[in-house]
Amino acid sequence: MDTHERREETPGSAPELLRKAASGASRATACDDAYVPRSLWTEEPSARRPMADPVRTAAVRAVIITSLTLIQAMAAFLLSVAGSWLAFPTVLSSVASTVVATWSVLDVWVTRQVWNQRHGVVSVPSSTARQLRRERRRARRAARASAREASRIRRPGAGGLSGA
Repeated sequence: MDTHERREETPGSAPELLRKAASGASRATACDDAYVPRSLWTEEPSARRPMADPVRTAAVRAVIITSLTLIQAMAAFLLSVAGSWLAFPTVLSSVASTVVATWSVLDVWVTRQVWNQRHGVVSVPSSTARQLRRERRRARRAARASAREASRIRRPGAGGLSGA
C-alpha cells in the first residue's frame, strides 16, 4: 500500500473531509472528525530477529574502527603523494589499524556464533528432522529385533535351564 493510499484511507484526511463537505455534511461534524491522532511511527513485523546486544555492540565497534582505518589510509596516501615526513609513520599506523579493523570484523562474527551457541538458537526444522530420525531409528531397531526373534528356531521345551 502506498503512502497516497494510506492518506486517503485515514479518517479525517483531507480527501475525506472534502467529500463530506461536498455531500452536505455539517461543518461541525467535519471539524470534529478533522483531528484524528495518528501515530508517527508504526511498528511493522520484521522477517528477521533483531541482533543481540553484544553482537550489535561489536558491530558498531567494527564499523567505527573500519571507518577510522579508511580515513587514516586516505591520509597516509595523501601525505605520501605530498612527500611529507609524516607519510612513513602514518603508513605504519595504517598497517596496524588494518590489522585491528580485521580483528574487529572477525570479533563480530565470533560474538554472533558464541551468542547463538550459548543462548540456544534452535531452528525448528532441524529439531523436527532430528525427532523424525529418532523415530525411524526406533522403528528399524524394533523391526530388526522382531526379525531376529522370528528367525530363531524354537524347539518345544528348549530354553529351560533344567534338563527335565
